[in-house]
Amino acid sequence: MRHKKKTFKIGRTAEHRGCLVANMVSSLVLHGRVITTPTKAKEVGRVTDKMVTHAKVGDLHNRRLALVTMRNLDAVRVLFDEVGPRMNGRQGGYTRIIRLGNRRGDGAATCLLELVGNENAAPAVDSTAEKKA
Repeated sequence: MRHKKKTFKIGRTAEHRGCLVANMVSSLVLHGRVITTPTKAKEVGRVTDKMVTHAKVGDLHNRRLALVTMRNLDAVRVLFDEVGPRMNGRQGGYTRIIRLGNRRGDGAATCLLELVGNENAAPAVDSTAEKKA
């Protein structure tokens, strides 16, 4: 049976999906918030919640598990040194999705994905603006 075997596809290969999620989780941890589409935000939120749970435990094994998923040593350091201890009192729900409206260029729905308890974070990072720069 295929219970709990949901795959986030959105028309990309497995390698492309893995890189997309790893980069977006790293950006979310480093910047505190990211502007993206709701489909990507839901998947990145799920993965980020798992990474924050690893960071709350904080041992070497969980740090290596997070590094396998995120692939960015600086983001893993920030996750374990800052985000994990800050989320220590929460039982889950470490991310928040806020709908923003449609994107101007292609009309795609956009949303703001942010870490909870991060109200003093820098302005949101638009994933399309990073690619243009």
